[in-house]
Amino acid sequence: MNPGLIGNWSPGIGDPSMGGWLTVVMYFIAAWVVWRLLRNWRASGTQLAQNEPWFWRALLVALIFLGLNKQLDLQSAFTEIGRIVTHRWGWYEDRRQLQMAFIAGAALMGLTLFAVTVQLTWGAPAPTIWALVGGTGLVVFVVIRAASFHHVDEALGFQFSGLRLNWLVEMGPLMLIIASAWRRRRVR
Repeated sequence: MNPGLIGNWSPGIGDPSMGGWLTVVMYFIAAWVVWRLLRNWRASGTQLAQNEPWFWRALLVALIFLGLNKQLDLQSAFTEIGRIVTHRWGWYEDRRQLQMAFIAGAALMGLTLFAVTVQLTWGAPAPTIWALVGGTGLVVFVVIRAASFHHVDEALGFQFSGLRLNWLVEMGPLMLIIASAWRRRRVR
């Protein structure tokens, strides 16, 4: 492989397919709907749960970052750094155990993030909680994808009627966030 900026990685378009670009568009549609929700609240003085605006602002920032990351493929740089470190420290032969520990840590992180955010958004209407579920799903998906384990990549590359499972798993939480933000605009 050609040497890149970081190991074999160089910045570039991560998924130039139609599904990849559609996912990026969905990230920015979700960010736009959340931004509109926040703007409407500011203009109308809507009564909100105590930490609800914080949650939606954090979700907006995350959606923008993840949308940019989707096509800049920054998680592959993270993966390449992991490969370089495991080779240098002599851990590469034990990478399966490290990968399993990483997946377990990602799941634990996701559950912790979910629990903390539920606590912070306690008393918020159902659409906010559903957006929380979608946001947590996205974060866990992206972290596991960043690990780029061969068997996980194979499973996510499975195609169903021309659609890769990877796209469906990522677009599902995005659709949930879009619907939740849209619905939250109507809940007083």
